[in-house]
Amino acid sequence: MAFLDFGLIDFIDIFIVAYLLYQFYMIIRGTSAMNIFAVIFSVYLIWLIVKALHMELLSGILGHIMGVGVVAILIVFQQEIRKFLLLFVSKYSKVEFSLEYLFSFFIKKTDTKMQIKSILSACESMKKSKTGALIVFPNKTDLETIIETGDPINAKTTSQLLETIFFKNSPLHDGAVVIVDDKIVAAGCILPITNRTDLPKEVGLRHRAAIGITENTDSVAVIVSEERGHISYSQKGKLKLNIEIDELEFVLELMNN
Repeated sequence: MAFLDFGLIDFIDIFIVAYLLYQFYMIIRGTSAMNIFAVIFSVYLIWLIVKALHMELLSGILGHIMGVGVVAILIVFQQEIRKFLLLFVSKYSKVEFSLEYLFSFFIKKTDTKMQIKSILSACESMKKSKTGALIVFPNKTDLETIIETGDPINAKTTSQLLETIFFKNSPLHDGAVVIVDDKIVAAGCILPITNRTDLPKEVGLRHRAAIGITENTDSVAVIVSEERGHISYSQKGKLKLNIEIDELEFVLELMNN
């Protein structure tokens, strides 16, 4: 029978739709938008069943509802759709074939070991003194809009400078520091806050900001807790709490390779 025909194109079609739905689910998981999405998806499934049963009147009504629902989805899920598009672009963007990229294998890279050691030393010191800190390391995503919210520093990364910025009486200690390569580009930066509702109670504003920036970008955010002195980090919207300094070193080394 015709409806049993199943070819390669049908498989690809189903796979792409399933993948897109899964990625969207991962973005809205734990947020208030999850319940709204479940209702809309349920109405859509009912509409498909009604159409298959040739219930013309009910099918027409639900069809009009779904037509309006597309506009409603764009309004309700505008933040989630934006996150999805940003993640998709950052993950699957084309490689830029610049001269720097073509000759990168022949150019000696600068040593970043001292930069990592400086960051580790600062984090270890702030952990002992329970000094709150939030440091963001961009990967491929441009954080220019985030950097513009802070004060420009453009200084070489040192443990003394990081500890000075996050000292409790410093005017910049409440914001985030953005480090690009071996430089502290800006301090006191304002980060987006995650909308997730499934986080532990001990997670504070710095942790929520770290998750927020890594949900939208491919950055890594490192947090030092002011209350407990624990070091944590967030990547791809996932939070790893209370890590040892060796694990932080491993994460930073991976970013440099």
